Amino acid sequence: MTYSHLVHTLEAAGKPTVTMDSPDGTRILLLPYGGRILGLFAAGDEENFYWTHHGLATVESARNFYESSEWHNSGGERTWLAPEVDIFFPRFPDLSTYFQPRALDPGNYQLVTATDGLKLVNRLRLTLTRSQQCVDLEITKSVAPARNPLRYERDLAGLEVEYAGYSESTTLALVGEPQAVVGLWSLVQMPHGGEMWIPTYSKAEPKVYMGSIPPEDLLVSDHLVQYRMRAAGEHKIGIRAAITTGRVGYYYPNAGKLSLIIRTFTVNPSGDYIDVPWRDASDFGYSTQACNVNSGLGQFSELEYHVPAIGPGTGRTQCEDISQVWAFRGTAEQVLLIARRLLSARN
Repeated sequence: MTYSHLVHTLEAAGKPTVTMDSPDGTRILLLPYGGRILGLFAAGDEENFYWTHHGLATVESARNFYESSEWHNSGGERTWLAPEVDIFFPRFPDLSTYFQPRALDPGNYQLVTATDGLKLVNRLRLTLTRSQQCVDLEITKSVAPARNPLRYERDLAGLEVEYAGYSESTTLALVGEPQAVVGLWSLVQMPHGGEMWIPTYSKAEPKVYMGSIPPEDLLVSDHLVQYRMRAAGEHKIGIRAAITTGRVGYYYPNAGKLSLIIRTFTVNPSGDYIDVPWRDASDFGYSTQACNVNSGLGQFSELEYHVPAIGPGTGRTQCEDISQVWAFRGTAEQVLLIARRLLSARN
C-alpha cells in the first residue's frame, strides 16, 4: 500500500501515524499503535518496502480490523520478546494455543519527544508460562537516518537504484527487581514470495521450528543459507549465533523490478540467546530466524533476529540493540549485484 493511502486510512481509522524524513529523502512511517515501523519509502516513491495487513486497504476494513479481538498485526517491523515458548504458548508444552500477549503487542506505546528525537515507549508486565514468574519491563524504540552503505563504492556509482534506510535503537530494561530472564526479538515483515539470504561463517544446519520445508526451497552452502519463501502454510527456521554474521537480506519481485531489504545487527555468540525450538526447550543459541507465512494470518516473509538476554544469571538488567535497514529497488541485474556485494560474493 502506498504512503499516502496508509497515512489517510490510519488517521481516519483512529490510529494516526508519524512520518520521519531523512536528509536523503527516505520516509519512515511510524505507527505508535503497536510500536511499529509500518513503512519504509525511498525518496519520491510511494511504494512501501514492507508488508502491511490487507485490512488496511480501506477505512472501513481498518476500523473493523482494529475493533476485532484478533491479533492486530498491522505489518512492518515490530518488537517482541523471547523465549517464545514462555510468552506466546500459555499452555506450553502444549502447542495447540498460540497467543500474542496484548500488553506486548499492541502494548501501550507512548510517543515521547526527547532532546535526541522521538521515542516509542511501552511499559508492560508479562507472566512467563513455565515458571509463572511475573516480569515488569520497559521497551524503548527510536529511529535515525542511515546513509546508503554503497555510496563510496566507485564501481557501483552508475547503478540506477532507489534507496531507503534507517538506524534503529531498541532498549529493554527490567523494572524493579530482576524477576526472570528475557530477550529482545526483532521482526520485519515483507511481501511474500521472495528469497532470504543468510550469510554464515561456516556451513549451517538450519533448525526447522515448524512446517515441512521442501529441499529445493532451502539451499545451504559453506557460507550462505538461501531460503525460497514461497510455500503455502507456515514455516520457520533458525540459525545458530556461533556462525551467523549479523547481516541478512531478502529480495522479492515488485512491479517488474526487484526489491532488496538488508538488516544488519550485532551478534554476540558469548551472549545468552534464550529462544529455543518449540520441541526442544534445552536447545539454546539461535540468533537468526526466518518465517514464511502464507495462511490465514496473511502472506508475508519475516526476517527475525534475537538479542542476548537480560535478567538473573546474565549479569545485565538492561540492553540496547542498534541495527540498520538498507533497502534497494531496481532491475534484477542491479539488485542482485548489490545483494552479492553486501551479502555473498559466492552466489
